[in-house]
Amino acid sequence: MGDTFARKRLLGMVSGGVLAQCCYAVAELGVADLLAGGPRPITELAAECGADPVALDRLLGDLAHFGLFRHCGADGYELTSVGELLRTDVPGSLRQTAIMHGEEVARAFVAITHTMRTGLPAFDAVHGRPFYDYLNEHPVVANTMAEAMGAVGPPPVLAQYRPLDSAGTVVDVGGGDGGLLAAVLTAHPALRGVLLELPGAVRAARARLADAGLLDRAELVAGSFFDDVPGDGDVYVLARVLHNWADEHAVAILHRVRQAMSDRARLIVLERFRSEGGGSVTTAMVDLLMLGLMDGRQRTEAEYVALLDQAGFKVLAVAPPAGEPDDRLIEAIPR
Repeated sequence: MGDTFARKRLLGMVSGGVLAQCCYAVAELGVADLLAGGPRPITELAAECGADPVALDRLLGDLAHFGLFRHCGADGYELTSVGELLRTDVPGSLRQTAIMHGEEVARAFVAITHTMRTGLPAFDAVHGRPFYDYLNEHPVVANTMAEAMGAVGPPPVLAQYRPLDSAGTVVDVGGGDGGLLAAVLTAHPALRGVLLELPGAVRAARARLADAGLLDRAELVAGSFFDDVPGDGDVYVLARVLHNWADEHAVAILHRVRQAMSDRARLIVLERFRSEGGGSVTTAMVDLLMLGLMDGRQRTEAEYVALLDQAGFKVLAVAPPAGEPDDRLIEAIPR
């Protein structure tokens, strides 16, 4: 590797927080939205987003070196394909992700040594309450979180799950802003959907499903999957939910789903698997987020199968990867 390369690599890691906060500033100010129509001079941008023109010029000029913007003329800027993703209105927008990382995530990770010393989430120490309790009390943050998670998109492995072709009702348990349910209902026009989520996420899901013209085929339920899960579903989905929780809580969620299911219903669990060697960089990054924010973690296939077994499920199959190499689909039925 060489000392010079190693030094540059480590410097890139330790200074990554500065770059993330700069992306947050661009997202919070709405700069990318102001550039959606094409290049604009810095004086206009600063006036419209309420920024100091000299500071904004330096910020965008420096971020141009990282590929987010391009200089246009003496004092103008335009978006690159990377910077476009900080717009609000583009598919796969990462604007809310940048805001989430710049605010709650950044504040929590200031106290990551607390996690190292105690094994408890840094978020709880910083905010005085667990992550989801905090979201319940801060609906704006909950909406940002739901939209940020929705930007990830449905796992491609879901497209190969054939029982959805003949199902009548799919229940998306902890379905975020409705992105997965919208994709499923669009792909299966005869299917009806139910989404269970916290109130803040339900508001975001209602808007998303309305924009897609799918509200007439969807029921939105505000609540907690620790309390109750809607019944009468043919297929139940837990997409990237269980990794947010410690084993005992994950089993409790699965128990609630099991209680809601008929003996003929099926459960699909969509997660990123951690391999014995650790998995991909994406999986490692998600695991770091779980370490600082919640009591969850990324798990191996065997660990997920064990959780399902504890909750009264029989695993029928584990689908091979499609898209992201760590994405997996587990199909299970009540035992």
